[in-house]
Amino acid sequence: MQININSDKTIDRHASLDEHVQSVVSNALHRFGEQITSVEVHLSDNLGQKSADGDNRVLMEARVTGYKPIAVSDHAATLHQSIGGAADKLKRALDSALGRLHDKDKRHAADPVAATVDTDDE
Repeated sequence: MQININSDKTIDRHASLDEHVQSVVSNALHRFGEQITSVEVHLSDNLGQKSADGDNRVLMEARVTGYKPIAVSDHAATLHQSIGGAADKLKRALDSALGRLHDKDKRHAADPVAATVDTDDE
């Protein structure tokens, strides 16, 4: 899984921040390993905008093999909190989306109506 980190001009990006993002995202999404091709992480600080949830915003978008991209965002008072919050939201969204795909596949495989074809027209 490739993790791409982007930030706007309001974020002071440094190696330890990138390492933190990599670590949090990897730990949260490790169980989806083979299914996720990449995760885009966008960091921003809405300093000029008032937000009840906090000034720091993190948007994460996971690209999943055979599925449309899944995106979530989180606002928090600190950048580290919003990174963790977005990673947790993305994990839950992937659980939900991939769980539905898995359930759908199981349903079709176990559906006796779909598996039985009546070819006797007499």
